[in-house]
Amino acid sequence: MNQPAAHDPDCIFCKIVAGKIPSRKVYEDQELLAFHDINPWAPVHFLIIPKEHIESMAHAGARHEALLGRMMVLAPRLALEAGCNPGTAGGFRVLVNNGREGGQEVLHLHMHVMAGPRPWKRG
Repeated sequence: MNQPAAHDPDCIFCKIVAGKIPSRKVYEDQELLAFHDINPWAPVHFLIIPKEHIESMAHAGARHEALLGRMMVLAPRLALEAGCNPGTAGGFRVLVNNGREGGQEVLHLHMHVMAGPRPWKRG
């Protein structure tokens, strides 16, 4: 596996990308990794992360536009594959916390994808 351009050796998500910490993978390509959340809020709850260490959405720049767009396009496809109910009666939630005050616990950009009956009532 190629090491991403930017990597933080102390970051838990960078360790998952490097294979040093196991994860239950949902999807992987050269730039992105999706894996199940270890503390799920919903029947479907996984994270999509860039393999490159980007601390938060606030640290993403113009060079990340295509990567961020890929994350947004990938989310619905993976949500359906993971068991999200389709259509307007079903659906899913995409959540990106930004910074400590924004609820970000791991300082590596990540997108939560959750589906099931109103999983977001927790927060």
